[in-house]
Amino acid sequence: MVGLFLILIASTFSEIGVSIGKIEVKKKKDSIYSMGFLSLFIGTVFFFLIALIKNSFVFSLASLPTFIPRVILEILLTFFTVSAIVKADRSTYSFIKVGTLPLLVIADLVLGYELQAYQIIGVGIIIFALAVLFLNHGINKKGIFYSALSAILAVATLSLFKYDITKYNSVEAEQGIISVILLIYLFFMARLITKENPLKLLKKKEFFAQSFFEGMGSVLVSFAFIFAPASIITTALRSFSVLAAMISGSIYFHERHFLIKLACFVFIAIGLVLLVV
Repeated sequence: MVGLFLILIASTFSEIGVSIGKIEVKKKKDSIYSMGFLSLFIGTVFFFLIALIKNSFVFSLASLPTFIPRVILEILLTFFTVSAIVKADRSTYSFIKVGTLPLLVIADLVLGYELQAYQIIGVGIIIFALAVLFLNHGINKKGIFYSALSAILAVATLSLFKYDITKYNSVEAEQGIISVILLIYLFFMARLITKENPLKLLKKKEFFAQSFFEGMGSVLVSFAFIFAPASIITTALRSFSVLAAMISGSIYFHERHFLIKLACFVFIAIGLVLLVV
């Protein structure tokens, strides 16, 4: 119960942070690069503090053949993700992101993992719900290209992440180094292309709020895994994230077809449960 409560709060915090970032970019107060930097900054600081306390920072040079491709893909993923957040409806982005899960199941099959019959049914239900959304115009097509690419790239990066932490590196080292590399990339892109200093933006309350809420969302997700199995936490996170995006999209961004999205959300939640049972 505690784990699910933390995930509910984490999803709410993350959605608040993402929505603030989307609004500020639309107002042209910052660029997508500064937005991406702010979304990662405070979360990365918290992440390294936790790693320092746990004293479990392990990185093997033997992981470089898979780690380097992951770095390249993560940079591409970051660009397409922040672009999708700005260009696509909040609910569109979240629903397409859920489409990552069936692809991850396929990736697991390729890697040799067994797939149960009820998991196949779960994948089918998710695909069915997404198809209904498309056919009934429940998903706005604007920005869908960026959303789809970010979902597909996430399959590759998650698979490489899973491989690295299984064979070579600690979670803290793998994810910590990736986060720092992405922060450096986003900082220099903001400086070179849009002439912004993301660190100075943190002095403004709206940008600090964005970074704080997204950072706290990441930290709460990490703590949630202490109180419940990973499968339950992951399912709850995906479900609550879609629900939070639907609500914010409807209230703050005036997105349409809420009832169709709500009905499809119920089916997707059922599919997610079957995937992790």
